[in-house]
Amino acid sequence: MTRKTLKLVVCSIGLLGFAGRVQAQQHETDNQIRFFQWKVAQDPDDQFNYDRLGVAYIQKARETGDVTYYNLAAKALEKSLALESKAPEAAPPAKHLATVYYAEHRFAEALSLAQQALALNPRDITPYALIGDAHCEMGDYQQAWADYAHLKGSQSSQSAQQFSLSGVQYLDESRESVQSLLTGDTRAAIGHMQTAVRISTDSGMAAESIAWSQFMLGEAYLQLGDLAGARAAYNDALKTYPNYHRALAGLAKVSAAEGQLAEAIELYKQAIGVIPLPAYAAALGDVYAKAGNSAEAKKNYDLVEYIARLNTFNQSVYNRELAVFYADHDVHLPQALELARKEFEVRHDVYTWDALAWALYKNAQPQEAATAIKEALHLDTRDPLLLFHAGMIYQRLGENATAEGYLRRAIALNPQFHLFYADLAKSTLQSLSKSSLASAGQRTADAQP
Repeated sequence: MTRKTLKLVVCSIGLLGFAGRVQAQQHETDNQIRFFQWKVAQDPDDQFNYDRLGVAYIQKARETGDVTYYNLAAKALEKSLALESKAPEAAPPAKHLATVYYAEHRFAEALSLAQQALALNPRDITPYALIGDAHCEMGDYQQAWADYAHLKGSQSSQSAQQFSLSGVQYLDESRESVQSLLTGDTRAAIGHMQTAVRISTDSGMAAESIAWSQFMLGEAYLQLGDLAGARAAYNDALKTYPNYHRALAGLAKVSAAEGQLAEAIELYKQAIGVIPLPAYAAALGDVYAKAGNSAEAKKNYDLVEYIARLNTFNQSVYNRELAVFYADHDVHLPQALELARKEFEVRHDVYTWDALAWALYKNAQPQEAATAIKEALHLDTRDPLLLFHAGMIYQRLGENATAEGYLRRAIALNPQFHLFYADLAKSTLQSLSKSSLASAGQRTADAQP
């Protein structure tokens, strides 16, 4: 596929997505944008209007996946802070700009701004959620758990605030879910996210925010291997916010795991029609490959690289995804390792350690890969893909007992955790078991007089 053809594919996908994208749900956001654009034009010295315009742009970015709105949000919020940066009134735009920086993977800057927002108005404890999120991405998990703990007991802290108590409770439950998921208590993660979904629904949050919570609940179910629970949660997200690209992709993963490849293809195509993300194109390519359609698989694999390199923003936020894509498909392996290390410069979470470990493994550096995978698993995260990577790395090192343990855990968690790797895990485990039996038999024979 030529670069020109790829560009036409991306443009046509984008146009189709933008034309049919949940117009009813976005109408309110569009109205807010137009209203606050008018307000700042009428009174260009009012920092509050710039803040509200920035918030509307952030919501639009979440709804569409169009990063242009984050750029617009940053400009509006920076203008708000230029007008007032010292008084407590500057706390909201500082917090909202931190949200933009976080979305752009500028984690250190996001952390600094969120801390600034908290210092400007200590009575608003909501920045602790973003502070904890930033610490998570930077790999400082113990500090993140301490940050999240500030969201508890929020009733007295928030009594004089206009921000609703339910909003703080939602942040508390959603971050409890994140912490539980990362530390291996998947069932607790599901329970906390179920509560977060209920709070978001009862308190009338934006439809996209409710759908995001339902999607995250689906992701927790999927990690546990509960395909029925995942499907139900993703369907709930689509009822809340029709054509929600994350839920469509989630349903596609479930369909692929169930062997419903034609259904998975259509769902991934719908998700890409809303917003062409590299992860969706890669997954669609894998389903086509599994179905034996190598031509369509290649088209989507080519699309992955094009999207990831399309603009400056993509080049900064998709390093990890592209590194894993290269490693998974055994292409550009030195570049995969380079991208993983580049991501590691700004991000030290368990999934960046995992991407680095996998890239090292594929570049025939298993000892270094083992060091990295230990860091990826140091929280005891019960993610079957992480466990599979560990199993393959230790198998390469000849530590067969350790490899068997990780591979068994991966399959036990979710026998269909990956379109290709689930089968590879089973065949590798079978081979290791045979090798262990043969070794045991040989030892027995050697011990006989």
